[in-house]
Amino acid sequence: MTRDYGGGTDDTTDPDTQKRPRREYTIDHHLSDAERNVHRVWDRSLDPVLTVADGDVVRFECRDAVDRQLDVESTAEEFADVSFDPVHPLTGPVAVEGAEPGDVLQVDLLDFQHKGWGYTGYMPGEMGLGLLPEEFPDADVHIWDLQGDVGHFVNGIEVPLDPFPGVIGVAPGEAGEHDTLPPYSTGGNMDVKHMTAGSTVYLPVEVAGGLFSTADCHAAQGDGEVCVTGIEAPMFVTARLSVREDMEIEQPQFETTGPFTPTGHDEPMYGTTGIADDLMEATKLATKHMIEHLATERDLTRGEAYILCSAAMDLKISEVVDAPNWTVSAYIPESIFPEN
Repeated sequence: MTRDYGGGTDDTTDPDTQKRPRREYTIDHHLSDAERNVHRVWDRSLDPVLTVADGDVVRFECRDAVDRQLDVESTAEEFADVSFDPVHPLTGPVAVEGAEPGDVLQVDLLDFQHKGWGYTGYMPGEMGLGLLPEEFPDADVHIWDLQGDVGHFVNGIEVPLDPFPGVIGVAPGEAGEHDTLPPYSTGGNMDVKHMTAGSTVYLPVEVAGGLFSTADCHAAQGDGEVCVTGIEAPMFVTARLSVREDMEIEQPQFETTGPFTPTGHDEPMYGTTGIADDLMEATKLATKHMIEHLATERDLTRGEAYILCSAAMDLKISEVVDAPNWTVSAYIPESIFPEN
């Protein structure tokens, strides 16, 4: 991954990884995370903090998801006291010249740069957040040491990093303030872990200029983000913003080459299944079984296993045609564990 403040390429991986072709770029604008450049709701009436030409490259500085309430010394008790009102400090909005309702904003994600640390945690069960709040009554947090493309967990476990923005979107056309927690047809808090460097995201424009913002960067995340956080990290995001008048979409679409496994190659996995007549219940069962496997076979506490699942476990819908029961599978890569 490129670590370049002034320009470069969005992909330094060799061709065998099947990454998308390299794209040269020069940064046209730098947008810091100063308070004047931050907003906390989606609202079409917000004035843009920056207006750019079609095709310009912008480097966004993004705060962490809970807006600097945590740091590298934070404890589980402090994580339990975090306020979610509001959440997601968004950097922007940026207007793109020529973007009009009905157009599509093409966002080429060129580069991500973390700041060396992040966190993954779960809130007290009584708050009802995450996939399994009833299983974990007390909050916990892990502060990650991020070194290059690796995040360090307990017991020598190392999680590969491939950062992405949890929140990426444009302003909704509907008037008024809109909470940043749910995603919308114009994007927002989608948490798609494959919107990594080299990917292109397409967003339907509903207001003049588009009013693009991004936030909530994750250094890594398992599909599902089961404990309600990935590896949350303050980060720099470099993106090219282009107007597409030749496209028409109703909701976000994207092109990506993943990685679809942590290393970018097919690799050994351990899988568990959840089988139930409800997809959410099947998802919970697959996750519970993985937590028990990690606690039993990898010498983790159940809380540590839950956190690791949120950062590195992928969920897949394996079957929805064999009524009355559906199958969800959970996968954890064996490569993240130290060799015996």
